[in-house]
Amino acid sequence: MAVSTDPRERAKRLARLIVADIVLYNQAKIDEGIKEDTLFDILADDIDIARRYYEKHVDPAVSQEANYFELALVDILVKGRQGVASKIW
Repeated sequence: MAVSTDPRERAKRLARLIVADIVLYNQAKIDEGIKEDTLFDILADDIDIARRYYEKHVDPAVSQEANYFELALVDILVKGRQGVASKIW
């Protein structure tokens, strides 16, 4: 498979990879955060570090067009955990 040189596709892929790492290393925190509706508070430091890494490696013009990092947070971090019992579902 050829690697895309399109900066938008690269930004999307990087965002998803970064958020997937957050999920991989913080599964218990994520489950607790979803159950207690404190997900973004519990992961604030991890998300901040990840966002800074993303912004450092993505062209600012691409970042201004769409916030792929935030979309990845919702798609992977939140939607991927709908099986966890929560008052937010």
